[in-house]
Amino acid sequence: MSEPQGGQATPAIREADVLIVGGGLSGTLLAMQLLRLPGARNIVLVEPRVELGRGEAYSATELGHTLNGNAARMSIDPDDADDLTRWLKAHIASGGWPESALQDVPVEHLFPPRGLFGQYAQQRLAEALATGSAQGSSLTHVRDEAIDLQTEQNRVQVTLKDGRQLQAAVAVLATGMFPAARTAQRQSSGLNAAALDPWDVQALRGLPVDARVLIIGSGLTMVDALESLNRAGHRGSIEVFSRHGLLPHVRRQPPAWEDFLSQDPEIRSPLQLLRALRRQCELAEAAGIDWQAPLDTVRVHIGRLWSQASDVQRRQFVRHVRPWWESHHHRSPPQGNALLEQLLGEGRLTINAASLQGVEVSADGRPRIRLRYRGQAQVRVVEGDGLINSTGIEYDWRRVDKALPRQLLERGLIRAGNLGLGIAADPSGAVLNAQSEPAKRLFAMGPPLRGEWWESTAVTDVALQAKALAARLAL
Repeated sequence: MSEPQGGQATPAIREADVLIVGGGLSGTLLAMQLLRLPGARNIVLVEPRVELGRGEAYSATELGHTLNGNAARMSIDPDDADDLTRWLKAHIASGGWPESALQDVPVEHLFPPRGLFGQYAQQRLAEALATGSAQGSSLTHVRDEAIDLQTEQNRVQVTLKDGRQLQAAVAVLATGMFPAARTAQRQSSGLNAAALDPWDVQALRGLPVDARVLIIGSGLTMVDALESLNRAGHRGSIEVFSRHGLLPHVRRQPPAWEDFLSQDPEIRSPLQLLRALRRQCELAEAAGIDWQAPLDTVRVHIGRLWSQASDVQRRQFVRHVRPWWESHHHRSPPQGNALLEQLLGEGRLTINAASLQGVEVSADGRPRIRLRYRGQAQVRVVEGDGLINSTGIEYDWRRVDKALPRQLLERGLIRAGNLGLGIAADPSGAVLNAQSEPAKRLFAMGPPLRGEWWESTAVTDVALQAKALAARLAL
């Protein structure tokens, strides 16, 4: 399934039927769906990592870095919601993940470590490969980075970092997410240069145990950073800064709630959705039911509501509603929330509503950040012993300083998506060029389509996209 990375001695790969750029979860799910379909096809997957199916999100090795959804919500099979639950039951029964007993809940309510989830995806890929091989299909993992792509009348040509060129009938951009903490920016505030990686426990061990740590961003990446600091043995103060100072709510397991959106087709805009959802949450609380129950029915409708909203409505949502949507919808796993509450209770953790104005490093190597606190005009300087970038994901491809996004944008093969989120595509995933014309041989899926569907990063959303795109490419 793989070949050695680099070197001119590597045999040429015959032209692929489908070439997938990116072998994280998105690209792996698409390959799985293609392998499962009847017919023989040659699939090439370009991914510099040794392992497929992990990408940035599921390469984590710390047990404390868990999924933010429980097993019942995280199946990679869009036709089988219990797939992950069954896999976990078998894995635990065979002696895997003994720490699961500490959560003391049914398997479907477990929040697995992200590294274990990557193992699950890899096993399902291996099974799909066996199915595909029996039908004459193949999957080749090319361990390299795609740095350029050109479309021609009858094919797509992809250039690799080592100079090789691959050809395919169609190509798919399944590049996954660009974590802000690990992605070079074309226009940088200097944050990454001064900051530590929120998932690098070894690097955090280099801080003094009582270090004053500053964190930019208060979302789920911040929760991961707290876990990393805890694993590193940190016992000092932690100060978190974000524009609104909002923390993610903890994810609970509420009872089922009626799908109110399917019964009201008049709800079409983000503002209408917000008002209707607020009413439903009030009804739930009045009945003694967790307000998260109505909220959990909304996910399946987000893509439809977002795609039919006007640009003005989308802009209003991003500007005024997004922070509250993120904190309520993208909730923290119970383990991460427990640590957060513990640190708040101990007085070691403080949350501040302030916007970052700049970053610098003092002569003795200590990070200094310039902040404007909410409601204040003046800029204040805060100095710490360590700085962590927990601002989440960079969705704007125009800001990403990587060869492939840069080349595609500069040559007009792609254009920025709605509100600068990801890249533009039609409803089938065909990429739109600078003239808004859909490509015939270039597609995208997953996080790059954030601007088209809003929630285009969650496992269930990506799995559905993979199934639909595979069906189209197999025609």
